[in-house]
Amino acid sequence: MKNIFKKSAYLSALVLCFGIIISCEEDFTNINSGVVSNTKFSTNDTIIDVLVSNVPVDRIRTDGLDLLGAPFFGFQGQYLLGAYVNENYESFEASIVSQVLINTGLQRVSFSNPGNLRVETTIDTVFLRIPYQATLQSNTTRPVYSLDSVIGNDAFDLNIFEISAFLNTLNPADPSKRNRYFSDTDYRQRTTDTLNVPASRVFRPTPNDTLLIVKRRNSLGEVHKLDSIRYATTQSPDLALPMAIIGLKKSFAEETFLNNYETPNFASQTAFNDFFRGIIIEAKEKNQGTGQRSGSLISFNLRDAASDAGKSLIEVYYTNTFFGANNQIDTVLTQNHTFQLGGVINNKYNVTNRVYPVNNEVILQGAAGSEAEVKILEPAQLDFLKSKNWLVNDAALTFYINQDSDTTNVPFRLYLYKNGVDELGNTELSQIKDVNTEGEFTFSGVLRYDANNKKDSYTFKITDYLSDFLSGETSDNPPLRLKVFNTSDIPTSATNASFTGYSWNPKAVTILNGDATANGTRRAQLKISYTEKEN
Repeated sequence: MKNIFKKSAYLSALVLCFGIIISCEEDFTNINSGVVSNTKFSTNDTIIDVLVSNVPVDRIRTDGLDLLGAPFFGFQGQYLLGAYVNENYESFEASIVSQVLINTGLQRVSFSNPGNLRVETTIDTVFLRIPYQATLQSNTTRPVYSLDSVIGNDAFDLNIFEISAFLNTLNPADPSKRNRYFSDTDYRQRTTDTLNVPASRVFRPTPNDTLLIVKRRNSLGEVHKLDSIRYATTQSPDLALPMAIIGLKKSFAEETFLNNYETPNFASQTAFNDFFRGIIIEAKEKNQGTGQRSGSLISFNLRDAASDAGKSLIEVYYTNTFFGANNQIDTVLTQNHTFQLGGVINNKYNVTNRVYPVNNEVILQGAAGSEAEVKILEPAQLDFLKSKNWLVNDAALTFYINQDSDTTNVPFRLYLYKNGVDELGNTELSQIKDVNTEGEFTFSGVLRYDANNKKDSYTFKITDYLSDFLSGETSDNPPLRLKVFNTSDIPTSATNASFTGYSWNPKAVTILNGDATANGTRRAQLKISYTEKEN
């Protein structure tokens, strides 16, 4: 209740001519007279309806280049891959675009070969592997995992292409500024042939891929040995982790990597980026032939990790066969090299349908989905509220979920920010004051459950925000925006009032708007608790 004496607002009862419905509780509670000596006060609640409407999100930033602080370091927290298919929300396909990092000191043949033996190289296997985010369920005869951050369990089509566009960290038009990549960036300049085998792979996320057997063959085609490939952390070296594994063409590894060792293309990372621009891992929803669409959406963490088990790598396994006199095999040496996805990494979203209700509902969906515009306290209404001598104790903005809608994958949290314009008319996004003054947990927006354990509502505490208007400290009243919470939404410090509009959380929820006739007590509403001096 620390806001009782922090802000003072001069309020008057609202009238119907302003189009705002106010309902006041009949019961008043006396505040302890010790608060102000020899003076009696009463408390009351006022419910004010708010206007909430759908706002399409045409595109969002997906590069993370401006997210420089911990824990991002220039990367998004997560990158989406797959197809989200849902008739109640926006269906979209998510692809990943990335550069490839190299070690400039690689050699095809590391054996010194003092006898100058003839050597032939055989590529055993090439694949891209991306670690899943998973939870260990049991580990008796073998580790059993459940996958985290996966929506759906159906297959989607997957292809990998080499892109032609150069992924620059600096803006080509103004190199003093960072570049920006958006969810609708065009990457159609690419190779026509896929890098993956088989082409148009049917991909389904599974926690069972924890082991890979690689047959190491000499150049005569004979199996030299079998390598069991498992991925584990240094903390748990005996615990294999689940991976998404996508086979790649051997010719791709030969032409892109091995043939360029110790050449100008491998002289530096910059030289390699110019030679090989990067890849796009492209996902498409699966058509089952009966007209039924399917897919699943996976969230991957592509930031650098302490161990190789946590990195996303292109892995090349090859064998060098050395021949002596009479073309007899002298020595067989196996090697493998890894190339990490890194540098500039982006997401590409292809939205296949957009659904926006025209009834009493509002849809919120992360990624390239939709937000909501929230309007409270129009200027005339604010002037009228200032005419009473009330002390604002608490202001809570609540949005109720339509519990008859699809609530399978609702976000655990929503976020509220200001969508204004600066003096030049440019869009200016900023934080609501309470996030900085009271902290993100008091500001909240966390999912709440009702008495029957059903997903029920989201509430934001905006006491300081409201008090500033009523006290006259500020008159700037831009519309608010409501969105699916993203970890990048929180300000980096208590003095940072700027807001960045990233979103890689694809979850969706349907909330009820402020229509009192249609939604009754579950309408979107602002509840103001205040203290009033008694006569």
